[in-house]
Amino acid sequence: MTTIDLSTQIAGIHLDSYLMNASGPKCTTWDELLVIGKSASAAIVTKSCTLEFREGNPEPRYSDLPLGSIQSMGLPNLGYKAYLEMVPELKALGKPVVVSISGFSIEENSEMVTAFQNSDVDLIEVNFSCPNIPGKAQVAYDFEQTESALAALTKLGNKPIGIKLAPYFDMSHFIAIANIIKKFPVKFITCVNSIGNTLIIDPETEQPIIKPKGGFGGLCGDYIKPIGLANVRAFRELLDDSVQIIGVGGIKNGTDAFEYLLAGADAVQIATCFEKEGAVCFARIENELKAFMAKKGYNKLSDAKGKLKPL
Repeated sequence: MTTIDLSTQIAGIHLDSYLMNASGPKCTTWDELLVIGKSASAAIVTKSCTLEFREGNPEPRYSDLPLGSIQSMGLPNLGYKAYLEMVPELKALGKPVVVSISGFSIEENSEMVTAFQNSDVDLIEVNFSCPNIPGKAQVAYDFEQTESALAALTKLGNKPIGIKLAPYFDMSHFIAIANIIKKFPVKFITCVNSIGNTLIIDPETEQPIIKPKGGFGGLCGDYIKPIGLANVRAFRELLDDSVQIIGVGGIKNGTDAFEYLLAGADAVQIATCFEKEGAVCFARIENELKAFMAKKGYNKLSDAKGKLKPL
């Protein structure tokens, strides 16, 4: 049997596999992060952290759907200092540590980035796309703010900085964001976050199925895979290879992961499937991806990465 090599790298950080967890489900507490550390996830990605501890939005704030989920969690997390303290123990688990941060201002993000720049984390993922904070525009949809934030954050240290982006739907937006990214030493982008401000109604109760923001929440899972693939593909064509791309959205089996590979993703993150199935999903999807690649006669990621064939 040919060995299939799924190793990859993001911003010079080696990953043993193509798959890791996404910031979001089951990555808030030490116990949850320990489970990820012991799983087949190639890295340990933390919950997006804020300056202070947050309870998050009122319940019910998450609901399973037939093809995914809707959620408006409101960034429940322990506060960045708790994750800073965990870094040595997380690193001791033997895989790269990716901290996700999500401040409510450039000043807050600068404080957190500076703190993590002075730690042993491997990558810093700044969340520009949290759709669930009432009254706040997503940075990712405010191009002026995106540029200001990157100007401030990319000069705070030498550890690789990446940004988690909202889904875009218009080619002019892809081009505008890509042109901003090119101005700064952004080492990777993660796309996409959930699709913000969607609404699921229960016709029996005549109510929305989650409570925060009148029922508006982020749509996740299979529903958003075509959007995730499109965002990865568009940015892969617009950015040069010095910017790695992590694909997210609706990956629940090996062929889903392979589609992201074809679109040009250097690695993928798994959220909804991990939420529903638990940490066993990483090994299962990895084995399915290997089997699919073997069937194709591919033995390493570069055999197919970005090689989507025109019709």
